[in-house]
Amino acid sequence: MLRCGIILLFLSAFLATPATALAQPVAPDTQAQIAALQQAVDANKAAASAAQSAGDNAWMLVSAALVLFMTAPGLVLFYGGLVRRKNILATMMQSFAMMGLITVLWAVVGYSLAFGAGNRYSFDLSDIPVIGAIFGHLVVSLNMSPFIGGFEHAFLRGVSLAPNPNYGGTIPEQTFMVYQLMFAIITPALITGAFAERVKFSSMAVFLCLWSLVVYCPLAHMIWGVGGILNTAGGRWPVLDFAGGTVVHISSGVSALVCALYLGKRVGYPHENMTPHSMVLSFIGAAMLWVGWFGFNAGSALSAGPLATSAFVNTQFAAASAAIGWVVAEWLQNGKPTALGAISGAVAGLATITQASGFVQPMSALLIGLIAGVVCSFMVFNVKKFFGYDDSLDAFGVHGVGGTMGALLTGLLASGAINAVFGKNAAGQPNPTGAIDGNWHQFLNQSVGAGIGWVLAIVGTLLLLVLVDKTMGMRVSAADEVQGLDLSQHNEEGYDLNS
Repeated sequence: MLRCGIILLFLSAFLATPATALAQPVAPDTQAQIAALQQAVDANKAAASAAQSAGDNAWMLVSAALVLFMTAPGLVLFYGGLVRRKNILATMMQSFAMMGLITVLWAVVGYSLAFGAGNRYSFDLSDIPVIGAIFGHLVVSLNMSPFIGGFEHAFLRGVSLAPNPNYGGTIPEQTFMVYQLMFAIITPALITGAFAERVKFSSMAVFLCLWSLVVYCPLAHMIWGVGGILNTAGGRWPVLDFAGGTVVHISSGVSALVCALYLGKRVGYPHENMTPHSMVLSFIGAAMLWVGWFGFNAGSALSAGPLATSAFVNTQFAAASAAIGWVVAEWLQNGKPTALGAISGAVAGLATITQASGFVQPMSALLIGLIAGVVCSFMVFNVKKFFGYDDSLDAFGVHGVGGTMGALLTGLLASGAINAVFGKNAAGQPNPTGAIDGNWHQFLNQSVGAGIGWVLAIVGTLLLLVLVDKTMGMRVSAADEVQGLDLSQHNEEGYDLNS
């Protein structure tokens, strides 16, 4: 018994010792170690966040340069080679001029109109005698924020080097601003392909500057701007437009058709030979457009993450399948594949995938490109010939038609597995995005967005054409057109064959 008592006493003392030790306060040295460890964790998080911001910013600056590269030298060479020799410099100047004019316009007011918050205006109509007598005190309020931004960022006021959470939370807002500027530059430049070889340089400059403010900025705000009526974050009709299928290609392509119809045909069209004077220049330009388009689409992810990879892959796949589709269709119809068909098909595929690039699977991108190549070639070879309009460089047949198809196909093929733009459910699964996910309503939203783009482009372009034509005159004289715009508008020639 005595032995058992001693053993029990020993065990009790042994077991009680850790509890007593645990009850004691933590030593000061241990507390300091815990605090230092927390500081190290916080420092690592800050370093990781800074590294992500630096990486995203670097990618976005490169993407901005790539998009500008699309205008010059890409579009400059592409369009320049497609016109006749006597108009090459004039055609190049039209695109190059946009790089200067739209940059200044964007800094002064364009960015604010596209990405500002917008304003609400109130009008007191009681002071009008008739209205006051009938209705008494009457105040009408007009909220413009769903349709166009305000002037809070005029002259880039408030556009700093700090991120704007609404437009890319890891990059400076100035990076976002300059990236979007490159889109604003190339969009009106695309329109020049419709009226190549017959428009005054001065009138072209005024018209496209006004067009940028009246058509481009409102459409960009409606789809991409905070509070826009077509914005995916709370808009009345949320439209999926990853990189500008509606904002860029529908607006420019449809406006191009309006310009072609309003201005009429070139002197001698379609009876005179108006084939491209240098397919080599156009081929080089198209290749540059293809490369630059990676910045156009993948850059629209606004970060260097997996979504940029998806858009990059889809861009490549659609361009490749569209080039094949156009060449095969042309081969079957005309008997031979041409270099012009190949590069036109690639550009058509790039224009069509723009809207869907950050929303669809790679196999869907291949399908979209193939459809684009076949349909756009049909528009250029058959529809344009049937109606007889002179869309000089097929801006409508490629960009207008391609952009519209891209908008609708995005509604069908967008996948939440690629981009959960509408959030996730309670189980953590992406909510349906396009019809392929079961969200057929998105096809309706895409149709509404494309329709608004068409209407705004048609009405805005026509009004501006009439305004500029009546005040300045849009077309050059028949004599100047026959001489060539290089000499008649700029007093120089692209090729001096006598030297």
